[in-house]
Amino acid sequence: MNHLKRYPLSIIIIGVILFLSFFNPPETPLNEVTNIDKVLHFIMYFGFCTVLWFEYFRSHAQSSAVHLILWAIIAPIVFSGLIEVGQQTLTPTRAADWWDLLFNALGCLAAALFSMVVTRRVLGRR
Repeated sequence: MNHLKRYPLSIIIIGVILFLSFFNPPETPLNEVTNIDKVLHFIMYFGFCTVLWFEYFRSHAQSSAVHLILWAIIAPIVFSGLIEVGQQTLTPTRAADWWDLLFNALGCLAAALFSMVVTRRVLGRR
């Protein structure tokens, strides 16, 4: 229950990512844009991990590098990999795309760099 209070936005984003990862998206004109999905994967995981960092800094007086690396970088990347495996094995209309995993990981890493500099300063942390 404590995590629900500390990380409400992150939990909502996890639900949204799960929904978007397993539903069958409709055809749109954006489907014609090459690799637009990779940009969206990067943005989605950049946003997710930035929110994780923000909620972590907001709810902890002191930050732990080990916790941040494990829960705000590694865990979202593993989560992303599990989603790719789930898309391949659990859905008839989706397939695993390891490029998606790469762009998700790049979004997580970019969020970590951004958060170490910007989010900490916004919240007045060292």
